[in-house]
Amino acid sequence: MKLRRLWAIVLKEIRQLRRDRITLAMIVVIPVGQLVLFGYAINMNPRGLNAAIADQSQTAASRALVMDMVATGVIEPVADADSPQQLMEMLRRGQVSVGVSIPADFERRRIDGREAVQVLVDGSDTVVQSAAVQLAQMPIDSSVAAPRKVAPISVVAFYNPERRSPVNIVPGLIGVILTMTMVMFTSVAIVRERERGNMELLITTPVSRTELMIGKVLPYAVIGLVQTTVVILLGLWLFDVPIKGSVLDVYLAAILLILANLTLGLMISTKAGSQFQAMQMTVFILLPSILLSGFMFPYAGMPKVAQWLAEVLPMTHFLRLIRGVMLRGASLWELWQDVLYLSVFIVVMMSAAVARFSKRLD
Repeated sequence: MKLRRLWAIVLKEIRQLRRDRITLAMIVVIPVGQLVLFGYAINMNPRGLNAAIADQSQTAASRALVMDMVATGVIEPVADADSPQQLMEMLRRGQVSVGVSIPADFERRRIDGREAVQVLVDGSDTVVQSAAVQLAQMPIDSSVAAPRKVAPISVVAFYNPERRSPVNIVPGLIGVILTMTMVMFTSVAIVRERERGNMELLITTPVSRTELMIGKVLPYAVIGLVQTTVVILLGLWLFDVPIKGSVLDVYLAAILLILANLTLGLMISTKAGSQFQAMQMTVFILLPSILLSGFMFPYAGMPKVAQWLAEVLPMTHFLRLIRGVMLRGASLWELWQDVLYLSVFIVVMMSAAVARFSKRLD
């Protein structure tokens, strides 16, 4: 082995690396991004869970109890409710993660040593469920010396009372798989045609730019639906994951994510200079999608800045849709905000991809 020749190869690789901006960005952004995400944004003890309060007692003691619960930082009241039924409806629609129900005879229950408060939790996220359990450990009877027969605060978990992880993971896994594959497939679509020399042939055909883009997307949309079906069937068969809502809504939500990811991949494809570069750029989408969307770590436990970033990602909105439909039995109509965001995202990304592609043709 000749050190001189070896050094020449090393210098050549360094110079090539300096010209590759995407690789340089990955060298810096990935470790810095992971450090910031895991150290700052990821929190397994969520705080500030959106909560609704149904205080039917309206006494000084009940109001003091609510203030004590808020002071723990576990919940953040965002709405008031008139009854436990209204709390459950808010949970089903995904408007809140926790509901606090204080009955009208709260004072009497305290004195009698009975259960005085119920904390209703959206148990489809097991981490949120664990956080809400902390509220049940609060002392509320320091001024009452009555014998305690049962816990004064009880936690009632809905949608996944057994706290089975697959019930939470499998619907989210549909989003992860569709994000990984759909973005990757289309991110190389345009650059592959360019590298193979087919772009000039496509330009000379009567096919319009929009038709070409839609034609690139549709076959992968079918593949995405097949993947969705496989994950749902395996989830039902192996893990007994329920579908409490409409199956049609499940597939409509999947189609929205598929199209969002495909148009995002097309956008990347018009920007990338090679297939390898396109694959590198997908990493910048996959990493935050998995970490910030709420798939692995609770969305509520993230700081506001991380939540704002998560709101941009299609997978965040898909997880709300798919968990709402599959686990809570909600309809897409009730979750219209996330449907609207994904629809707008698809239109914007498709328009941007077509516009960028037309510039390449000039």
